[in-house]
Amino acid sequence: MNKKIAIPMENGVLCAHFGHCQQFAIVEVVNGVITDYKEVTPPEHVPGLYPRWVAGFGVTDVIGGGMGQKAIDLFNQQNINAFVGAPTKSARELVSDFIADKLTLTANYCNHDGNHECNH
Repeated sequence: MNKKIAIPMENGVLCAHFGHCQQFAIVEVVNGVITDYKEVTPPEHVPGLYPRWVAGFGVTDVIGGGMGQKAIDLFNQQNINAFVGAPTKSARELVSDFIADKLTLTANYCNHDGNHECNH
């Protein structure tokens, strides 16, 4: 399994809302082993920007908490698989679970109201 996985982070763990994260962890997996890990600070959040920005790192998958269907569709348009509803853990723990096929996901879609508030 060769993957490059992006995970939105806040205070060292998965950020519940990817559009409000402090950093993205970019984790490279080669033959089922984590071979590289880096954290990058995203640009200011503009709707629709992060999927294109993350794609620039060669990302194949994104693991997130809450995410709206539009964001999922935008990741898919960049040929990035979106896994939504992941638990609040460190990026290394999430990727280790993903590699071992033990990542538990729950439906945690983010539906914004008219004030752009996320209700999860």
